[in-house]
Amino acid sequence: MKLLGLDPGLRRTGWGLIEADGDRLHYIAAGVISSQNSLSLAERLVQIHDGVAETISHYCPDEAAVETVFVNNNPITTVKLCHARGVILLVPARVGLSVSEYEPTLIKKTVVGTGHAKKVHVALMVYRLLHVHEYGPRHHDTNDAADALAVAICHAHYRTTPLRLPEKRQRSH
Repeated sequence: MKLLGLDPGLRRTGWGLIEADGDRLHYIAAGVISSQNSLSLAERLVQIHDGVAETISHYCPDEAAVETVFVNNNPITTVKLCHARGVILLVPARVGLSVSEYEPTLIKKTVVGTGHAKKVHVALMVYRLLHVHEYGPRHHDTNDAADALAVAICHAHYRTTPLRLPEKRQRSH
């Protein structure tokens, strides 16, 4: 099963593709879709759309997963990010892929073991888990790709695991 992870961004949208074979994960590819700051918001959204569509067309994933929005202090930045995220959710859904969403803290906890991990720790664990050496955190602009791979890893973990509510404890009389 090929799983596409997407880390939304208006400037840089990270994408990462892994194969999940039972409990084994294999790195396929990762990268970044960039938009030009000099363009209008609408034109930048087209660039993101086209980049995600091209990635899906080229790699043919079976499912997609997207990180939920991290609210910034600047509401204008958050709104722009939401526009980009809307496009990123739309593209895989339009081609019939199942699209799941995960909170940043759950992604970090799944990959690193703590929901408050720093980006560098997420990147290091992603590349260790996937045994990727040629495309590691020392390369330029790879944090977005590593974050996207973390989304894919999280999806691989939770896609088949039903969430269970804690069982109520029986009181002894």
